Amino acid sequence: MKKFLFLSIFLMCNFITPIYADGLTLFSEEVSAQSHCPDDEVVWLNLPTGIWHKKGARWYGSTKRGAYVCKQEAASAGDRQSLNGS
Repeated sequence: MKKFLFLSIFLMCNFITPIYADGLTLFSEEVSAQSHCPDDEVVWLNLPTGIWHKKGARWYGSTKRGAYVCKQEAASAGDRQSLNGS
């Protein structure tokens, strides 16, 4: 019974807590992200992997589950740039 209760609480906490609760603001449109951070570079963040892609890269704006974000916010949240530049 204790194992079941512990497992239930653990699973509920993981579903309730958002993945990006670190102050990272997600945008569906590039222009909205640029308005939010005019002095920063806008990148495309692949949400499941936490890897961002710069404008002009192959996956910029085109992964299935992603959003436009400010580069500095993404870095502060622990996300990183694509290593192969795509």
